[in-house]
Amino acid sequence: MAPEGSRGRFITLEGGEGAGKTTLSRALSARLAEEGVPVLRTREPGGAPGAEAVRGLILGQGPWDPVAEAMLHFAARREHVARTIAPALEAGIWVVCDRFADSTLAYQGAGQGLSREVWERLCDLALGSLRPDLTLVLDLPPERGMGRALQRGDANRYELQDADFHARVRAAFLAIAAAEPDRCAVLDASRPPLEVLDAALDLALAA
Repeated sequence: MAPEGSRGRFITLEGGEGAGKTTLSRALSARLAEEGVPVLRTREPGGAPGAEAVRGLILGQGPWDPVAEAMLHFAARREHVARTIAPALEAGIWVVCDRFADSTLAYQGAGQGLSREVWERLCDLALGSLRPDLTLVLDLPPERGMGRALQRGDANRYELQDADFHARVRAAFLAIAAAEPDRCAVLDASRPPLEVLDAALDLALAA
């Protein structure tokens, strides 16, 4: 249980399409609540009214110029942080977020050619000093993830990208995790969901 009056912890879930982030965010939030942790589950793009409006633009329209697309993501992210994430953390609530800024680096950076310099400048502008306390990267071969994602129906335009795009995204997430081992942990998303959940819970409570 979080000490009374303390800042909440910010946990982000990252990974490619079909890796199980949404399933894990639900299950992890529920298990944290069972442990007596006040928790808020949210997602990106979205998580606040203005950000949800931008989500429709990002997922439903395009193609965008990579810088313009990244700016849309960070506009939604700024609203998300200002309206939802920051107030929750200040109130001592833990936040479990399905995707955050690492996804923009992986998708618009490795996937679409956005420079890291531009990504860093957008992070500084939109997020200030806010960074996740823990990032769980769900790793799965893209062909397996895409098989899962396409079975859901209503594929968005990221899910419809080619195999090379998804391979670059996967490599980018693994590189992010390798570069920041104190923040990031890689989970094998091919394991049974309960095993992934148990590993995620142990990491969250130990963070």
